[in-house]
Amino acid sequence: MSDHRPPAIFVADALGLDFLNSIATPATTTIDWLADGEGLLAWLEQAALVPPEVLARLREQAMPGELDRVAAQARDLREWFRAFVRHAGGRALRAADADDLQPLNQLLARDEQFVRLSATAGTAGGGLELRTERRWRAPESLLLPIGQALAALLAEEDFSQVKACQGPSCTLLFADHTRGRARRWCSMALCGNRAKQEAFRNRAKSAH
Repeated sequence: MSDHRPPAIFVADALGLDFLNSIATPATTTIDWLADGEGLLAWLEQAALVPPEVLARLREQAMPGELDRVAAQARDLREWFRAFVRHAGGRALRAADADDLQPLNQLLARDEQFVRLSATAGTAGGGLELRTERRWRAPESLLLPIGQALAALLAEEDFSQVKACQGPSCTLLFADHTRGRARRWCSMALCGNRAKQEAFRNRAKSAH
């Protein structure tokens, strides 16, 4: 199924919102990029959340149906988080919101990240740097970088500027980072151009 899906949409300026946008109606048909295990792997690779070699290894090692079950967990996580965003979007987050985020904290507590010293890449004389890595023990570990992206959204973004595209049938969300916070569309290439064309047609009708 995933082979027939177009590339995923990354227009939110915040990866946690791009995760919510992994189901969308960019034209007239709703597309779920996480509809199955292969779709989840493809989305994670496009989002650069999991190294390709890790995805290949987990695909090879997964039991039949295991990746589809993880994709179902990802969809459940997505819709739980969507409900939180609908509740909290348009206002600054408060300390009391932490009580509603326990499912996310439980996911984050399963993470197995660690740091190690590695040779600094791209330096003539060499050197050392700390790199953060993760133990990918099972397909369920694919949920961990998604959880980290959601946590980063909550901790780093101004939630009062989390907006929904004003396109009539568009379901995409975005973080408005524009000067003056005047962004209205998921992107000009999608809903922005449609709105301009509709406005032009309406002006042309009025002129007659």
